[in-house]
Amino acid sequence: VQAETQVLEKAPAVEKFRKDYRQPNYWIKEVQLDVRIFDGETKVEAVLSCELNTSVASPGAELVLDGEDLKLEVVELISADGSAKALVEGKDGYELSSEGMVVRGVGSNATFKLRTRVAIEPEKNTQLSGLYFSGCMYCTQMEAEGFRRFTYFPDRPDVMAKYTSVRIEADKKQCPVLLGNGNEIDQGTCTDDPSRHFAVFQDPFAKPSYLFAVVAGKLGGIQDTFTTASGRTVKLAVFSEPENVDQLDHAMVSLKKSMKWDEDRFGLEYDLDVYNIVAVNDFNMGAMENKGLNVFNTALTLARPDTATDGDYERIEGVIGHEYFHNWTGNRVTCRDWFQLTLKEGLTVFRDQEFSGDMGSPAVKRIEEVRILTAGQFREDGGPMAHPIRPESYIAMDNFYTSTVYCKGAEVIRMYQTLLGRDGFRKGMDLYFQRHDGSAVSCDEFRAAMAD
Repeated sequence: VQAETQVLEKAPAVEKFRKDYRQPNYWIKEVQLDVRIFDGETKVEAVLSCELNTSVASPGAELVLDGEDLKLEVVELISADGSAKALVEGKDGYELSSEGMVVRGVGSNATFKLRTRVAIEPEKNTQLSGLYFSGCMYCTQMEAEGFRRFTYFPDRPDVMAKYTSVRIEADKKQCPVLLGNGNEIDQGTCTDDPSRHFAVFQDPFAKPSYLFAVVAGKLGGIQDTFTTASGRTVKLAVFSEPENVDQLDHAMVSLKKSMKWDEDRFGLEYDLDVYNIVAVNDFNMGAMENKGLNVFNTALTLARPDTATDGDYERIEGVIGHEYFHNWTGNRVTCRDWFQLTLKEGLTVFRDQEFSGDMGSPAVKRIEEVRILTAGQFREDGGPMAHPIRPESYIAMDNFYTSTVYCKGAEVIRMYQTLLGRDGFRKGMDLYFQRHDGSAVSCDEFRAAMAD
């Protein structure tokens, strides 16, 4: 079914409150994606395996999907028996708005699959949110709400799905390197067009949509391996524009240090067979912890003795560590909603502070942290933008990536370690992961693990 393209007027911004949290009507258990990149247009086909959330919804409840700046082409319902039904726009099929799509024609089945296909234009995406084109590569940034600019989906952190198949297809010359989350399970030349190739990725761990990533382009890189505590070999790679490859060595060294430190300090081992880092010139954050495929601003990746200072080297090491440590504090255990942002960011800032202290001087690192607090966060707390580390409301989530959420949040985590001691804090962390691995939780669950 070809759906007509509609120009939808954007709804006015609405304040959201923590007290209004409600689980979605449906959980998305598995996702299959086919991403076909062409010059000027990218087609994204998604198959979502949906399961009724019986704790809040009854059979036949509407399925709410977020979507923004998408050209919808196909909507199709696939029943548990494999039969397909094309849905049309209307009260018995689906309805579009500026915020997404509401699917009402799902029937009474508790499980079903929804297939959609959309067209997007990454070359015109200047928001650097969703899929966009930068220099020599296509790249994604999905946190906090970028996945809705990629395909229709319940774009919220408590919807954790397994991405069982992500197929990326592009022109061989324009995009010789294709990267996705998880392990590569297939690759080859397209049979219908020998000038194009594809790669298929599978991530066995459930994750929220904000951790999804795709990179495709002309990249150079360096490779290495890391042997985990249990004896597994992990393939490591750091990518950048080809002319910057000679500035990637320090990032690789920092990554291996981070992996070893997390095993020694917290007993946390990396879980996939591959870990990739990509340095991008145009990136609206410092770095992003996408599962198995971190994306970094080049300013926090590239370093060479004749172009970088000691401070640059230390900062890169700390940020590489921060994004790696998110694999457990943020990825394996994530936030129930965005009000809990400090649960992953404050906790992970504390972990990268401890790492940087152990790699250098704990005393010097602590002085640096306090300077940052007094110079920035204290002023934030004393001004009109003051807010708790877990805010009660927000209008635009992107505005809450603040010094309070990150740095003050890290100080609250440090208080737990001060009260419990290093061994007690480690026991609390172990219990936290034991209880909540693979879940989306709130700050209250972390506090309860520490209390117990």
